[in-house]
Amino acid sequence: MSSSQDKNLPATERKLQKARSDGQAARSRDLSHLAILGMGALALLVLAPWFVEYLQRAMRQQLAFNAATVQAPGHMLERLQTMAGVGLLASASFAALTGGAALLSAVGAGGWVFSFKPITPQFNRLNPLTGFTNLFSKQQLANVSKMVLMTGILSFVAWNFMGQSIEKMAALVLQPSPLSLRHVGDWIVSGTSLLLLVVFLFAVVDVPLQAFFFKSRLKMSHEEVKQEHKESDGNPQLKGRQRQRAREIADGASITAVPKADFVVMNPTHYAVALKYDDATMGAPQVVSKGTDLLAFKIREVAQAHGVPVLQSPMLARALYAHAELEQPIPAQLYTAVAQVLAYVYRLKAALRGDGRMPEAQPDPYVPPELDPHSAHHTLRPAPATGNAR
Repeated sequence: MSSSQDKNLPATERKLQKARSDGQAARSRDLSHLAILGMGALALLVLAPWFVEYLQRAMRQQLAFNAATVQAPGHMLERLQTMAGVGLLASASFAALTGGAALLSAVGAGGWVFSFKPITPQFNRLNPLTGFTNLFSKQQLANVSKMVLMTGILSFVAWNFMGQSIEKMAALVLQPSPLSLRHVGDWIVSGTSLLLLVVFLFAVVDVPLQAFFFKSRLKMSHEEVKQEHKESDGNPQLKGRQRQRAREIADGASITAVPKADFVVMNPTHYAVALKYDDATMGAPQVVSKGTDLLAFKIREVAQAHGVPVLQSPMLARALYAHAELEQPIPAQLYTAVAQVLAYVYRLKAALRGDGRMPEAQPDPYVPPELDPHSAHHTLRPAPATGNAR
């Protein structure tokens, strides 16, 4: 098993995707704090004047009493319900704004991740030794150091701000209430802005820092990368069986096309190739089925059962098997040889129908030695097309 010191390779895309499916992503608490505090402060700054004015007007209305109100105590309960509804609506709006800001900050830092795995019970998390080790990890030490530093800076900024304005705020008691309240509001806004500026600076540092720690946790060793590649490529034995099954399926489909062939050439035991030519739809003859050994015998049996001529032409059968693809035109170098055999088959079929006399001996077409896989000069040399075989 690889130790953590061996894990010096960056995480692969597959491991990153698996981590995301497990609910893991780079998250910055400082960015979330900034979003919540910033949205809360903005909401108070924008909505507080309107809400305070509404409350003042509502309180004047609710505290107005007359004889009818005193004689019907139920009206007091209705007034209480109205005020409670306003308070709940204001609280829900404030919670929705800050919650939405926190969600957007989390998505902005690590992207959208939807997984139930982080909240599923995992008893291995109860291991005290693992928890104690995590307390002294690099990431945890960096986070604690950052929080201590941010707390110190926030305390210094707050103390300095209040020390410079304490005399000014104490003098507000001598001013009229509306004016003093306005000054207090401005003072709170200024102090909050300074504190948010400090949190913002720490968030700018924390976002890339958490991304770095996240990728560091997912680093892989050479053995893990090799194992992942092996799993991605699949088990060689399983892939071999899949290829064998694919060949069997292809061979089965190939056998079903034999009855449509014009003729079959064999060599005579190991190779069999079935060809078809339609001058209206094909530019050249095409191989519709081919095989070796047992499949070759099966092709011959199906051809004989359906009256498809089976001819012996060893070199031509081997060349077609090696260089012609199924449902594709044959190589141009074999046009002449196939045309000779095809002409013989046409005359043979005409004689069997009674439209002519039997052809003479089967032709022995010339096949370039470089196309014969059993030849010492076997190599495929491209040649220009000489026309359609007929």
